[in-house]
Parts: sequence; structure tokens; C-alpha cells
Amino acid sequence: MKYPRPEYLDPAVSFETVRMPFGPDTVKAPKFDTPITPRENFRRNMSREAPLWMPNSLTDKITLGTNDVILHKVRGMQIHADFLKKATEDYEYKDWFNTDWTWVVSAGGGMLTPGTQLLDDITQWEKKVVFPDLGEWGFKEKAEQFMKTEYDPSKALSYDIGRGVTERLVSIMGGYEASMEALLLEPEAVADFFEVYTDFLIKVFDELNSLYPLDILTVHDDWGTERDTFFSEKVMEELVFEPTKRLIDYVHSKDVYIEWHTCGNVNRFFPYMYELRTDIAQVQRRVVDFPKMKEKYGSRIGFCVGPEGLDYTKPVTNEDFLDSIKNTVDVYAPGGGSYMMMFTPDEELCFDACAEIFCRSREIYEGGNH
Repeated sequence: MKYPRPEYLDPAVSFETVRMPFGPDTVKAPKFDTPITPRENFRRNMSREAPLWMPNSLTDKITLGTNDVILHKVRGMQIHADFLKKATEDYEYKDWFNTDWTWVVSAGGGMLTPGTQLLDDITQWEKKVVFPDLGEWGFKEKAEQFMKTEYDPSKALSYDIGRGVTERLVSIMGGYEASMEALLLEPEAVADFFEVYTDFLIKVFDELNSLYPLDILTVHDDWGTERDTFFSEKVMEELVFEPTKRLIDYVHSKDVYIEWHTCGNVNRFFPYMYELRTDIAQVQRRVVDFPKMKEKYGSRIGFCVGPEGLDYTKPVTNEDFLDSIKNTVDVYAPGGGSYMMMFTPDEELCFDACAEIFCRSREIYEGGNH
């Protein structure tokens, strides 16, 4: 069946104001009349059980960041970077492990403040690393506010828990050089830290999952640069894999899907992501061949995808953008498992792109290509 694309400002289509990813800005997005709820469709998509359309982050899911779920800072500390804070110049903050960060405006994110080092010897982690007391952060009170005033049960709900085991090691050791040395020179101490930190991540997940009806948990664990991975397959197998698997298995046991964010050229780690049963890979398109990885691992791993094939080094027209949206759906919708991370501040372009995602993927799925 061919689905006619609705015109912008069609009175039959309502609008809602939604937050764009990675910042405080909002945009008006279309709210289509759907045969099932976006949440039900998202879960069908992740389990590959006959989704009706390809999910779209703007219209189908709500994402809670780490600072969305706390009532207040604790002794000047915050869980993670505050993506809702508009910044015009760099500023410093402390995360909830008391490590020093600098928000870098030009990068759009937080970087370890140069010279900061909580720990210079990983064998001393038990003496020097203070794990946050979850009772101090007002999780319950904040959740009650959200569930009363903001929760939309028709949409999938995602929580971004922040740093995985390797990123937390980097943060306490003051950077990648010291943390990679620790991985190689003190593997037993690192393994012990990873075990206890994984216990902590599970505790945080349990706390939030008891307060919010979560569908997806996003974990950040950067494993590489754009040239190659930070560490070898041997380190992955001997130190990183097991605590990561324990976390993922536990989350799955609670009927919650896993989205794994990892920057860099991590092609060599996709077999491990497959064995870890990662549901969604949130990785860098310019250094990872998504279509190739989908062909090899797409029966289990889905992808968080942006517009496929756009060259942002050149001027991008609205026509280019919409052509790219069509291409993205054609490549990633078949077989299910993937969703679109789509955002633009242009309201009309946003409408047309959302309509294209919804209508084109419905045509694909009704053609039997799930």
C-alpha cells in the first residue's frame, strides 16, 4: 500500500513540542494517528516482531538524561554533564565521583579537566574511590514529578545511565594514557574495580527502573578513537567483556533493552557486541560501515542511525536531507531493530522528514520486509 505523505500544517495532523537530542532546544514535531502506540511499536521493533513503522526518536520515545532524574546537586556534584544547560562559554563541574570536568562549548560535551586525577594507582581504588550514596539525590521525588506531569505512556521511555566500566576507569585515572596502563599492568585490580562498579551500575538501574517504566537503557563506554580501538581483543575478552555482559544480562532480565554507545572505530569489537546481545549500537557512522555491520550482525544488533549518505562538508539542501531520510529507511528498516535519531530545528523540514520515515517504513513493512 502506498501511503500519501501529509502536507505540512495538514489539519488532520496534530503537533507536539519535543526536546531535540543532546541539548535543551525543542522543536514542534508531528503526532501521527497510529494503529498501535509508538511504545508498542518500538518494542515490536526491538524484538523484531512485526513492527508497523521504523521508530523515530523525536516522535516515538522520551529520553531521560542522567541529570533529568535528580532533584538537586549533592555537595556541588552532579551525575554527569548537564545537556539542558545552555552554555556560551566553557565551564567546570564535578561529577558524582568527585572528578573534575570541563564543558567545552566547541565540542558540545564534557571533557576531563586537564590535570585532574582522582587516582594515580588503581591498586588503591578501594581506599580512594567513594561511590555515590543513591539516597542523597532525590530520585524518588523527581520521578514522582515526572510521572505526574511529563510521562507519556504511549511512548517508549529511555534512560541514559552514563559511563560504563572503561569510561569510569578513565575518569578516575585522569585520562586514557593512565587508564590503559592500568589495564595492562594491574589487570587484577582493574577487574576488581570493574566488578564493584558493575554492581553499582546495576544498583542505579534498579533504582531508576523501580521509579520509571523503562524500555531502554543507554550505556556509554567509548572503546576507541577514529583510528582504532583503545585496547586489544585480549583486554576485551579478559577484562571488559564479563562485567559488561553481567550488566546487559541483568538489564535484559528486567525486560529492558540495551543501547550501547561507543565512539571510535570499533569494527573489531562488533563480534563481542553480538555476543553481549547488544540491542542497539549507537556508534560513529563515519568510521563504522553500518550497512556492512547490519548485514553481518543485524539479526541481533540494531542501529541508532542518522540521515544516511549526507555529506555535511558541503551545503545540504532540504531536498538532500529528505532524499537521505528515504535512503536511511530503505537501508535500515528491513528486518527491524533500528531507529532513526533525526533532528532539525526547521519545523517544516522536521514535519516532512518525520512523515517520510513513518510512511516509507510502513510501505516497506506492509510489503512483508520485517
